[in-house]
Amino acid sequence: MASSWTGRRVRLRAVEPDDWTAFMGFADDDGRRGSRLNLPRSAEDYRAWAKEQSVATCDDDRFRLVVEATATGEPVGTVGSHRTGPRSGWFEFDVTIGAGHRRKGYAAESAVLLMRFMFAERRYHKCLGAIFAHNEASLALTRGLGFTEEGRFREHVFFAGRYHDLVMMGMLAGEFDQRHAMSEA
Repeated sequence: MASSWTGRRVRLRAVEPDDWTAFMGFADDDGRRGSRLNLPRSAEDYRAWAKEQSVATCDDDRFRLVVEATATGEPVGTVGSHRTGPRSGWFEFDVTIGAGHRRKGYAAESAVLLMRFMFAERRYHKCLGAIFAHNEASLALTRGLGFTEEGRFREHVFFAGRYHDLVMMGMLAGEFDQRHAMSEA
């Protein structure tokens, strides 16, 4: 049976308590992006977080979903809407795919499924992505999806001993519909 949450390669689903091990693995991959260094977290912290997420309500269309490979049923990443401006009609998305699952189309398909829901069902007008300027893979992903660079916050984020630029990428609902079709039919 077809679902709005399932594509060719991925299925988006809610976080389950047992997903904590996958999320812990995704966090261990964090050297790949040169992202901010976070304090180490305990297994119990991941267990508690996953349990909390499994019963969390969707406040202001902010949510986190598991990206599951349709071929194996294995969690391969996460996608979500983590910041919204409902009155102005924008939302910000993020996607993370575990190191062993990259370059298989999971990130792009997950982003399209998420944006289709947010544009067609929640009536948002604009999707934003905030990406570190040195993260070429994420910049290539958003450009490939049809995002446009809207601005750059120079030396905006401090980590790893220096300041880094943050690139704002954006896509309007009409641009998404032209490129990806608002409905699957």
